[in-house]
Amino acid sequence: MNIFHGSFLSFKCKNVDTMRLIKIFCIVFCFQSIIHAQKTEVFTQGTKTSIRGLSVVNDTIIWASGSNGKIARSTNGGNSFNWITVPNFEKRDFRDIEAFDSNTAIIMAVAEPAIILKTKDGGKNWCKVFEDTTKGMFLDAMSFADDETGMVIGDPVYTKPFIAMTLDKGDTWIDPVRGDSTKLPTLFLGEAFFASSGTNIFIKRDNANKLIGGFASGGKKSRFFTDTENFQLQMIEGKESTGANSVAISNNNKMVIIGGDFANDKDTANNCVLSDNMGKTFFKPQTSPHGYRSCVIYISEQQLISCGTSGIDISNDGGNNWQLISTDSYHVVQKAKKGNKIFLAGNNGRIAGISL
Repeated sequence: MNIFHGSFLSFKCKNVDTMRLIKIFCIVFCFQSIIHAQKTEVFTQGTKTSIRGLSVVNDTIIWASGSNGKIARSTNGGNSFNWITVPNFEKRDFRDIEAFDSNTAIIMAVAEPAIILKTKDGGKNWCKVFEDTTKGMFLDAMSFADDETGMVIGDPVYTKPFIAMTLDKGDTWIDPVRGDSTKLPTLFLGEAFFASSGTNIFIKRDNANKLIGGFASGGKKSRFFTDTENFQLQMIEGKESTGANSVAISNNNKMVIIGGDFANDKDTANNCVLSDNMGKTFFKPQTSPHGYRSCVIYISEQQLISCGTSGIDISNDGGNNWQLISTDSYHVVQKAKKGNKIFLAGNNGRIAGISL
């Protein structure tokens, strides 16, 4: 039956069919409106580097770090970027970065020797503030509770995760357990941490100003760790490419952990878990992100955004349901610490902004 007859709808068809068509039209229209409301604007690309470190100080100051010793810095909201190749570290892969202002930032290089560098002059000069030449050392991620207090995590050395802390804005790093490895959890064979976006670890201050933190492992085993306990995650595991990649904490201490299988990045199976009690119990979302995701962040208590090599998803209900808004590939997403702008970064030196 042809219901289009010189006007929007022909009411010759049964009323029930008309109403069903109107309902379908409205659903499609609303879905398309949501899709088109999400706009990404690429600010820079074409530099030979894979970016996995991203730190957004405010709506105007953005820092990014990547492979081939590359650092990107913008002081005008992404309208232009200054690209830096760190002297004498041209072949290093800087998988994470923490920026404090337009001049001060810390970058972390992964494999042995594991190093952390700091600049106080906008990237013109870099000082080595940490180095570990232990065989098998591989740093994965950093997190800061404030401008002074931060933590870095690395892959297991002799079955124990590597952890170091700073209390002076990254100028010095110390072993928080003072060499007593019995205070650290023992990891399973094939269990480690992903250096995919610098977000599988968090450290923050609670309402009583007490430091709290946690981190998530992946690989052949995927777990969430606090300072006293660890919890098995109902996420895909069993291969080196599987498990948790990123942890996000809301202001009210709700949690989302995301990951998947980066070797099969369109697989949606067991790639996300949620918690309402800081990880004591977890549950799965009703609709999962649409593939492997290497990073997730809270925009607000209800709105989240995640990204990975197979696309970008958003959730508007606290992580219970995820909607694919783009198939563009990105490794990391961050919101301004003091501001509202959101930026993504990925391969080929691509840095983009997104409006939700």
